[in-house]
Amino acid sequence: MAFPVAVQVYSVRDDASADLRLTLEKIKKMGYDGVEFAGLYGNSPADIKAMCAEIGLVPVSAHVPFIDMLKDPVGVLSQYAEIGCKYVAVPYLVPEHRPDHPNFEYVVEFIRIICKVAKSLGLQMLYHNHDFEFMKLDGKYALEILYDTIPEDLLKTELDTCWVNVGGEVPADYVRKFAGRAPVVHLKDFFGEKSDDMYELIGIDKKAPTRPSGFEFRPVGAGLQNFPAILEAAKDAGTEWIVVEQDKPSMGLTPMESIEKSIEYVKTINK
Repeated sequence: MAFPVAVQVYSVRDDASADLRLTLEKIKKMGYDGVEFAGLYGNSPADIKAMCAEIGLVPVSAHVPFIDMLKDPVGVLSQYAEIGCKYVAVPYLVPEHRPDHPNFEYVVEFIRIICKVAKSLGLQMLYHNHDFEFMKLDGKYALEILYDTIPEDLLKTELDTCWVNVGGEVPADYVRKFAGRAPVVHLKDFFGEKSDDMYELIGIDKKAPTRPSGFEFRPVGAGLQNFPAILEAAKDAGTEWIVVEQDKPSMGLTPMESIEKSIEYVKTINK
């Protein structure tokens, strides 16, 4: 059975900022079934809910900054409940919140609190990994410590298969590891080796050095990932949605061209 396919709107963030409705219309025309938001782009939750309904896109989920949720969990999460999202993900941790910092133990507990607020609003929290969670603390990946510490009913996974690979694990195997806890899986492709500037490429770190290894994000199917194996693993894991994401365009393509190339490839293997 084919998965419904969404796209992370962050992939086309400049287009969305200029005209969200037009961008969503183009996404629908490409063949996507849903969207995962990363901000409201100046629109109200009610307007976004209406746009999705009128265009025919499912507002599957949203990436919401950890700090924003920490400051006002009810106020921030309520917006995405109003839109109709089923899931909200912690998308990224700044350096002082990562596993190599003494704050990490407290960050995990703060995430637990946010998860409880989300549950009270009818939302399911996810955690969207990068590679820095694949450092070991007392012999266990920090990512796994997070999932072992917070109960599955409060926190499920949103495994980013690119970062799983960069982190040193086989994406398909890692998706299966979280069978029953992996409702949303990110499809992201890349080429090149891990480098110091990868977070510049996702639009976070503006001071990173020029990449020496040629690392770049690519449309799904145009890089090193084995997506047929990942989709088979997602089926075994009980995944509900697959989400295309490309943080920065490459190969001479625009962001919109990149996500269109991705969905064209996904259609050939998503059966």
